Amino acid sequence: MNDEAEELGPIDYLIVEFPGNRMTGEGLPLLVDLVDRGLIRILDLTFVRKEEDGSLSGLEIADLTGDGALDLAVFEGASSGLLGQDDLEEAASALQPGSSAGILVYENRWAAPFAAALARGGAQVVASGRIPVPALLAALESTDDAG
Repeated sequence: MNDEAEELGPIDYLIVEFPGNRMTGEGLPLLVDLVDRGLIRILDLTFVRKEEDGSLSGLEIADLTGDGALDLAVFEGASSGLLGQDDLEEAASALQPGSSAGILVYENRWAAPFAAALARGGAQVVASGRIPVPALLAALESTDDAG
């Protein structure tokens, strides 16, 4: 394994749906902050729209909120090539017609030193996952109800 791969953190993705194509841009400063603090590295960021007929179209990274400012200019060109047309179509299958989505692929840079230390010690990740927040809240609620 080369040095760059040894220092790579876990890679995650998010698909964020904007029903009715309503993007407020409220989360953008927080995303920029995560990048600026070195917690994540954006590998891919793209936006798509699912038309009412189910077809998929791309959206330009520009003024998503309609306020005249280029909201995502800082991420323009953020494309590692990991996302292909088949990935975009699969992401679109999760969307409601008439909605847009941001598709974000990112490296968890905060975890890279930890992952590298584990690898140097001979450890390897054999499984990973994520618990959706609604599932966590439901589990906590059922625990509270049982107690």
